[in-house]
Amino acid sequence: MAATKSGNTAFPSLVLVGVVLFALNLRGPLVAISTVTADLGTDLGMSNTAIGLLTSLPVLCFGLAAPGASSLIARTGVERAVLASLLGVLIGVLVRSLGGIPAALAGTVIMGLAITIGNVVIPVIIGRDFRGRAATITGVYTATMNVGSMIALTVTGPLAEAFGWQLALAFNAVFPVLAATVWVPLVRRGPPSARTAAGSAESTEGQAAAGPTRRVPMIRRPTTWMLTIAFAGQAFAYYGLTAWLPTLLADEQGMTRGESGAASSIFQVAALIGAFGTPFIINRFGGPIPAFLVNGALWAAMPLGLLFAPDLWAVWSALAGTAQGGGFVVIFTVVVMRAGTQRESRQLSSIVQTGGYTVACLGPVIVGGLHDATGGWAASLLTVFAAICALTVLGSLAARGVRR
Repeated sequence: MAATKSGNTAFPSLVLVGVVLFALNLRGPLVAISTVTADLGTDLGMSNTAIGLLTSLPVLCFGLAAPGASSLIARTGVERAVLASLLGVLIGVLVRSLGGIPAALAGTVIMGLAITIGNVVIPVIIGRDFRGRAATITGVYTATMNVGSMIALTVTGPLAEAFGWQLALAFNAVFPVLAATVWVPLVRRGPPSARTAAGSAESTEGQAAAGPTRRVPMIRRPTTWMLTIAFAGQAFAYYGLTAWLPTLLADEQGMTRGESGAASSIFQVAALIGAFGTPFIINRFGGPIPAFLVNGALWAAMPLGLLFAPDLWAVWSALAGTAQGGGFVVIFTVVVMRAGTQRESRQLSSIVQTGGYTVACLGPVIVGGLHDATGGWAASLLTVFAAICALTVLGSLAARGVRR
C-alpha cells in the first residue's frame, strides 16, 4: 500500500524524531511517583490506598477516555492532538508537584487523560507515515516508552533527596517541552485544515483498502474484538504482575522489600529486547502470527515457571519481560495493518485500548484478591496464564492474512 502524502509524510525523519520524543512522555511521568511514595506518606499523610490511586487512575483513564481521545483527534487533526497531549502532560506534571492531596490526584488525572490521547494517536501516526515499517516503528515507540520510564525512575529519586519530592516530580515537565519543539513546526507544516487532512488520507488510503472489508464498521468486525481481548490479556497480565511481583518474590524467595523490588526490575528492563526483537520476527518470518506464538510462549514462562520452578525466577522474569514488550508491539502492529484509513486507525486504536486498559485495571485487584482468598499464589498465577492464552490465541486469529 502506498503511503499517502497528506499530513506530514513529506517529513518522515522529523516525524520519527517527534514520535520518539513524544513517547518519552507516555509512561515516565506516571511511574516517577513510585520513587517518592514515602515522601507522600510523610509530608501529605497519604494512605497506601490513596497512593495506589496515583498509579491506578491513569490506567482507568487509558480505558474510559480513549473514545473521547479518538473524537478529539478527528476534530483537531493528528499534529494538534499531539500538542494537546503534550500540553496536558505539562499541566498535569506541574499541578501534581504543587503539594497537597487534591493537587496530586488532579494532576494525575490530567496526565492520564493527556496520555490517553497519545496512546490513541501514535498508531494513527505510524499507519499514516510509516505503514511500510509499522512493526519497526512500533518497536521503537514501545522501547522509547520503557526508556522514558527508566529515566524517570533513575532521576527522580536522587532529585528528591537533593531538592525535595515536589521539584523532583516537576523535573518531568522537561520532556513535554522538549517534544513540543519538534511538533510545533510539524503543525505549521501540516495541512491548514484537520478535515482536509483526514479527508485526503481517507480517500487515498481507502482506494487501496479491500472493498468489502472497508465498508464494514470497525466495531462490527470480528478481528476488532479479537484484538481487544488479546490486548486485554496482555494488559491484565502486565499490570497484575507489575503490582504483585515484588510481594510474590518476597513471600516465595524470602527477599527483603528492597531486594524484591530490584529483582522485579528485570521484568521491566527486558521489555527492550522484545520491543526490538519482535519487529525482526514479524519482518523475517512472514507476519505477526509467529511473533504472537513466540511472545505467548515466553509470557507463559513466568506464571508456569514460578509455579513449578520458583528458584529460577530471574530466568522467568527475563523471558516474560521480553514478551511483555514484544506483545505490545505485535498487537499494535496488527492494529496499524488492519486499518485501511486514518479514521479506521483511530477507531480501532480507541476500541482496543478502551477494552484492554479497562480490563487492566482489574489485574492488580484480581491477582491480589485471589492471593488473599487462597493464601497462596497458585490461583493468581493460573489466572495470569489464562490471560496470556487469550492474548496468544486471539491475537494469532486476528493476525491471519496480515503479512509483513
